Amino acid sequence: LMENRHGLLIDLRISASTTSEAAAAEPMLDRRRQARQRMRTLGADKGYHSKGFVRLLLRRAIKPHIARIDGRNTPGLDGRTTRYAGYGASQRKRKRIEEIFGWMKSVGGLRRTRFVGIAKTQLAAYLVGAAYNLLRLARLTPAAA
Repeated sequence: LMENRHGLLIDLRISASTTSEAAAAEPMLDRRRQARQRMRTLGADKGYHSKGFVRLLLRRAIKPHIARIDGRNTPGLDGRTTRYAGYGASQRKRKRIEEIFGWMKSVGGLRRTRFVGIAKTQLAAYLVGAAYNLLRLARLTPAAA
């Protein structure tokens, strides 16, 4: 889960399943709600284009800015949602999360895990994510003259 304005990593979940990205996103959304951090929109790739996930977002009053799969009719993700400029902006910002994944794999050492078990791998991912955020924050602050 990434914050759009500055490209900071907000939340990260390691999962053994490769079948449903949407199922891994639900606990992250729950943690955001518990932290009382309101999300208005959620941009995602085509892996999240499912009726169940769009319905979940709409129940939580989050506008789905999910890449559409041609030929798939999903209530709540139609022309009324995708015609706005905000949808296009979310889709352009979406590539930043892939940059984070690439950095975590190449520089952060998460291409292959060194740990046994999801809990230890999750902790390592949190540490790598924190390191990424520190580097990103350093790039965002203006240089002293």
